[in-house]
Amino acid sequence: MRLIPRTPSALPAAVAALLLIPAVSRPAAQASRPAGAVEHVRVHGPSLAGNLEGDDPDRMVSIYLPPGYAEAKTRRYPVVYLLHGFTDSDDRWFGRVQHFVNVPQAADKALAAGTRDLIIVMPNAFTKFKGSMYSTSVVTGDWESFIARDLVAYVDAHYRTIASAPGRGLAGHSMGGYGVLRIGMRHPSIFSSVYALSPCCMVPNLSPQRETGPTGPSRAETVKTQEEIDKADFGTLAQLASAAAWSPNPKNPPFFMDLPTKDGQPQPLVLAKWAANAPLAMVDSHLESLKGLTGLAIDAGDKDAGIAATVQTLHAILVANDVPHVFEIYEGDHVNRIGARLETKVLPFFSDRLARDPSEPRAKSTR
Repeated sequence: MRLIPRTPSALPAAVAALLLIPAVSRPAAQASRPAGAVEHVRVHGPSLAGNLEGDDPDRMVSIYLPPGYAEAKTRRYPVVYLLHGFTDSDDRWFGRVQHFVNVPQAADKALAAGTRDLIIVMPNAFTKFKGSMYSTSVVTGDWESFIARDLVAYVDAHYRTIASAPGRGLAGHSMGGYGVLRIGMRHPSIFSSVYALSPCCMVPNLSPQRETGPTGPSRAETVKTQEEIDKADFGTLAQLASAAAWSPNPKNPPFFMDLPTKDGQPQPLVLAKWAANAPLAMVDSHLESLKGLTGLAIDAGDKDAGIAATVQTLHAILVANDVPHVFEIYEGDHVNRIGARLETKVLPFFSDRLARDPSEPRAKSTR
């Protein structure tokens, strides 16, 4: 993988913090190395203000600080921005709720095995419809800009970061993997390396099926209240969240969106809008941005058949266009290897590619 020098981009002024909870140390992963610390902060997102969903533009964010951060007063650190999946939250990924992955534990193990010290940042993207899709919409708010502008500006202002693209990586799982590809393609001056784990939504379903019988509205069309949203199945929620992100309509209450079906019949214009937001449709117009990245990685589990197929398609497109990247289909499903892959694949990937502070000690990997 080639290393391409990048020019630091100018970022807007930092967003004011509304809440800062002091870092809390956790038990060490290994006796020979102390554990990192975790902070939970609230970050105001001007890009999210006024969203029609009514979601709070002040978002909780979990931040992992590597061991020794508090003592190394002048040292600056690379940052990995990590995006969670649909119906997920930073609470789950950072171990406050039992989950299939625990970021602080994975980071401690990776660092103990020789991965360089990294700051890891995860915003809470859980919304009214259980996920933001990390997209730009008057309904959900401009999540793309919140990640690439508001959140980056806050972290650079409040932590000792390498505050330029070479010092920033972007990773995510499922919906977060979709966000990684979308934002990474469109903001190469902000993030120099990206890693998409099991990215969803790579290609739209252009033939939506009726869900309630041969005629009549789809299940998503029948949802009208927050109580019905809370009781909806995963597929219905995903359709509502996608419509809020990709086919907003401020003149269509109560949810201000157009669904891909109306009375059970496909809506071609809505489907075209969804297709325009699919990474496999976007990639051809962003090839130069992808070639300019220091690192690009995509993967999926072999049992996660639909997503694995779209990841293989993206791999083929990248190969055909001479875009350097890392690609793997591994043994696993959508979630059962994510913690291990974060520890052994994702964090070492960024360790190898993100910029280094001159004062950073050079440690030999034990992997």
